[in-house]
Order: sequence, then C-alpha cells, then structure tokens
Amino acid sequence: MIKAISKLGPGLLFAGAAIGVSHLVQSTRAGADFGFGLIWALVLVNLFKYPFFQYGPRYAIATGESLLDGYYKIGKFFLITYFILNILTMFTIQTAVTIVTAGLASSLFGFTDNMVIWSLIITVSCYLILLVGKYNLLDRMIKIIILILAISTIFSTGVASLNTIETYTFEQVFPTGAGLVFLVAFMGWMPAPLDISIWHSIWAIEKTKTQKITKKDSLFDFNVGYIATVFLGICFVSLGTLVMYNSGISFSSSGSVFAGQFIELYTSNLGDNLYLIISICAFTTMLSTTITTLDASPRTMSRATQLLTKNSNKNYYFHWISILAIGTMLIFYFLLSEMGALVEIATVLSFITAPFYAILNYKLVTSKNMPDQHKPSKSLRILSIAGILFLSLFAFGYILTRFI
Repeated sequence: MIKAISKLGPGLLFAGAAIGVSHLVQSTRAGADFGFGLIWALVLVNLFKYPFFQYGPRYAIATGESLLDGYYKIGKFFLITYFILNILTMFTIQTAVTIVTAGLASSLFGFTDNMVIWSLIITVSCYLILLVGKYNLLDRMIKIIILILAISTIFSTGVASLNTIETYTFEQVFPTGAGLVFLVAFMGWMPAPLDISIWHSIWAIEKTKTQKITKKDSLFDFNVGYIATVFLGICFVSLGTLVMYNSGISFSSSGSVFAGQFIELYTSNLGDNLYLIISICAFTTMLSTTITTLDASPRTMSRATQLLTKNSNKNYYFHWISILAIGTMLIFYFLLSEMGALVEIATVLSFITAPFYAILNYKLVTSKNMPDQHKPSKSLRILSIAGILFLSLFAFGYILTRFI
C-alpha cells in the first residue's frame, strides 16, 4: 500500500491543477443557481474528456516522450500552434488563479487586504518553492495539499448536509437563455482545459526519473487523480446547493471579492466555528492550482522551445518560470482592471481548442509511434470518437451562444 502511494504523483498534480476555478467557482455557482440539476453535465463532460486526459500519461510511459514530442512528429505546425496558444493564455490563467488565491489568503491570514501585495507574496513564494525544491518537492507537497483539500471539502459537505432543513430535488435540468451560456462555461472548464494533458505527460516523465513507473502504475495514478476531481466537483456542487441555493445573493465576477463572499456566506450558514475549515478548504483548492500551473506552463514551454530550436541539451525551465512569474506580477500592477477581458480571451481559446487537443491526442496514441501493447482498447477508442464529436459540437455551441 505504501509502495503504491509512493508512486502517486502526476495524477495528483493533475488533480491539483484541475481542482481550482472549475470547482470552487463554477461548481459552487452551478449548485447555487441550479441546485443538483447540473450533476448530469458534470458527469457527462468528465466522461467524454477522460480518454484525452488519460492519453497524456499513457503516451509518456509508453514512449518516454511528452505529448509535445508527439505533436512535433505529426507536424511542426501543431507544436507552433500550441506554443502560440500557450503564450496567449498562460499569463492570464496564472494571474486569474493567483488573484482568487490572494483573496482567500487575505480572509484566512489577514494583516492586509491589498490584493496586489498578497498576489506578489503568493507568486514569489511558489516561484522560490519550485526553483529550490523542483519536481520532487512539488510531488511531496501536492500529496499533503490534496489530502487537506479532500478532508476539509468532505467535512464541509457533510456538515452542510446535516445543517440543512430544506428538501432538495435531484431532478436534472437543461438551462436556457443566460443559463445556457453558464452551462457552456461550466462544462468547458470541468475538470480543466484539455491542454493539461500535456502537463501530465511531462510530469509523468519527471516521475520516471526518480522511480520505475509501469503503465499500470501510471494509469492507476491518473485514475486516482481523475476520480478525485470528479468526486470533489460533486462535493462543491452539493455545497453550492446546500448553502447558497435560493439565497438570492449575486456573486461578484471579481476573484478577490468572490473569495470574501464565498467564505462569508458559508460561515453565516454553517456557523463561525467552521470559518477556519471553510477557509482552508477554499485556500488549498486554489493554492494547489496556483503552484501547479506556475510549474506546468514553464515545463511545457521549455520542452517546446527545445524542440523548435533543436537544442534538447539546454533546459529553458528557469527562463520560462521567470518570464511567467514576472509577467504575472506586471499584470497585477498594470492590467488588473482589464482582467475580465483577458480571462474571457483565455476562456474562449480554451473552449474552442478542446477538439484540437482531443484529435491530436487520439491521433498520437493510435499512430505508429505508439507501441501496440500500449494503444487504447476498442471501448476507449469508441469513447474517444464520441468525445471528439461531443467536444466539437460543444465548441460550436459555445461560439453560437457567445457571438451569434
């Protein structure tokens, strides 16, 4: 059992990256606005995205290469496309998750309510942790963070269910009008954008540098992380339903303001005695996302740079993590008022590129580059085709709801 736990890592890092805005914000709002009525959407989108996330570690363990290496073999154009897309989104995503974490840190630790100061503290702290401890420290830290996150979330959900006096229905609904726009956003970010599969493939390779990892080990690790994201997503929908449904409160689109509203509403319903538990639950949710995204984007950009410059001997991780940290801090200072527009751009790109990553990942694991014994089963291939169709219709539907 201890040996199995020691081999966990990339899957938990995946969970740490995925369990963030999609859970704390979107899933909570889904419960607040629709009760348990969108559970179908949460389960369905996780089912259809499952193969494409799983192909990250599957391909990495089978070939010893990241998905980026595979994209390069299919065609340099695909790697260049990823490089450009990531440049356009990584600063905004990092800033967005950090500002929410800062708002929660302010509520939990106090001493200042200045979001810029808190954001700088969090960014610099995560930056130093990753530079000093590298992957091994992140691997150990995330196990503790995910454990705290799981315990505090499950405990909060249990208390909320015991304290409620309302009777809730599990009738599933399909929103219309403005609710349809929210549904598209909810499913787009649940459990995460598909390019996180690339991060997972690189983390899987890092894990093999310190331990011998088999395909069975890697898929078990992935399934643990994936099931955790789905389960905790349901917990956050439940919390939103039990505590916020029919509350009549309008939640701010500002990450820092939302953080304060989130904690205040929970403690007002569950009691001030649970303030610390609720705060820890929310803070660890966003801290796990903040530190894993700060690590992952530089890793992917470093490997992409190596491939595009044909210089695999030079590691560009330090350069890219420094660029991302500095860029994030500059946005805090100069573009914080434009965060809404920047996040919308990043969100749109994440939504409409989902089929792109799905098709590429499927093409890789069924190509001649993939050893036959590691290729997906017939049932997984069928699910993949269904997932590509679903995500393509989803992206098209998003464009229709937003721009037509």
